[in-house]
Amino acid sequence: MVSIGDTAPAFTLTAPDKSKVSLADHAGERVVLAFYPAAFTGVCTAEMCSFQDSMAALNDVGATVFGVSVDSPFANGAFAKENGIEFTLLSDVHRTMITDYGMTFENFVIDGYTVANRGVVIVEADGSVGYVWVCESLGQEPDYDAIVAHCSQ
Repeated sequence: MVSIGDTAPAFTLTAPDKSKVSLADHAGERVVLAFYPAAFTGVCTAEMCSFQDSMAALNDVGATVFGVSVDSPFANGAFAKENGIEFTLLSDVHRTMITDYGMTFENFVIDGYTVANRGVVIVEADGSVGYVWVCESLGQEPDYDAIVAHCSQ
């Protein structure tokens, strides 16, 4: 798992519009990576909608937010549309990023099915990891106020 002070692992993932998004594209920006297990599930919907509700505050402090799951770009696009999520949801279908960031959750509902664990990593403008939160149970949501407060520093 990444730790505060580490250099954030590079990634290139697919957005719902099939474009590629890389961490390098956002060099010099603070990037909030919100990992979630599965689109269209209860807690994940609440989490992504809560991030959407926090977008004005996060945009005001110049933070860029991405949701990250192992769902397909098509599923993430439908999930975003159905829930009014305006920030980009990225697809890590090969599970490379969740592995590099230490955000894997194994045996999700089905034996052998690995998804993203629920967690938040904030990458600072210099490319270092400045904030890490990982749930103790999948039913737990992050502290959105703490995320906004960190990004406001």
